[in-house]
Amino acid sequence: MKIFVTRKIPGDLEPLKNGNEVITSEFDRPLTAEELIEKAKGADGLLSLLNDKIDGDVMDAIGPQLKVIANYAVGFDNINIAEATDRGIVVTNTPCVEVDEAVAEHTWALVLSLSRRIVEADEATRRGAYKGWEPDMFLGMSLIGKTLGIVGFGGIGAMVARRAEGYNMNILYTKRTKDEKSVDLDTLLQQSDVVTLHVPLTDETRHMINKESLAKMKKGSFLVNTARGSVVDEHDLVNSLRDGHLAGAALDVFDNEPNIDPELIGMPNVITTPHIASATHEAREAMAKLAVGGILDTLSSKEPVNIVNKEVWMNRRK
Repeated sequence: MKIFVTRKIPGDLEPLKNGNEVITSEFDRPLTAEELIEKAKGADGLLSLLNDKIDGDVMDAIGPQLKVIANYAVGFDNINIAEATDRGIVVTNTPCVEVDEAVAEHTWALVLSLSRRIVEADEATRRGAYKGWEPDMFLGMSLIGKTLGIVGFGGIGAMVARRAEGYNMNILYTKRTKDEKSVDLDTLLQQSDVVTLHVPLTDETRHMINKESLAKMKKGSFLVNTARGSVVDEHDLVNSLRDGHLAGAALDVFDNEPNIDPELIGMPNVITTPHIASATHEAREAMAKLAVGGILDTLSSKEPVNIVNKEVWMNRRK
């Protein structure tokens, strides 16, 4: 069978080659829709990345033999799941402990860098501004006893909370399926000193952090986003930072990647990283293993571990 990999990725793809024709894009960049269709045409399996936009037209152009799309990512907002389901195409993703740990670690790196102004201080030191110790130089905020608000308490959110225990922080969290300890979003925003986002991108969460929700956050609080860029309205975030309501923001993801609001880039109290929250060797290896497994299992009529649209499999089994 033919399998197309949209870009060279870290991890072991050798198992895919066992009896299959595996083609990997020669370009070290995201493919255009036209390139993706041309190179993937006739494929039985597709290993895609989060910046590959795959809708029904792309699926149809690849051909009716397409059986599985394995997304090398936890999120799958780049794939039209409903249209894949209508066509009987299995979609898998790569959630795993290694990814959760990596994103939680990066989240905390951003929280600490914001609260202690690490990036600002580093930049000043490098440009020669450090002339000797001063008592009021780059004063930060201690996290001890502060409140951490976690929007989305799945695997990553829970690991972020666990790391807060060492700082004796109070934890507030929202959860899709509410429990006795979860709170509503307004309460979390109003009471948290640091708000960190860990929700998938859906119609419900798109721009959930906007002018109205930012105004509900505590004055002088911080916002961290390692989820999806479009969860935050960047224009409204710029305004909140400019008027001093928020003390700072740290963003690993952006509303229109790879384009970033120029004003955000120029703000000294904003930290930006290039969508690397899950970028550890361990996470990438685990993601590759899951993506490969999703393709091989589907093509061998075995239900994949991380199937997104389970109804497709149930229909296949009838």
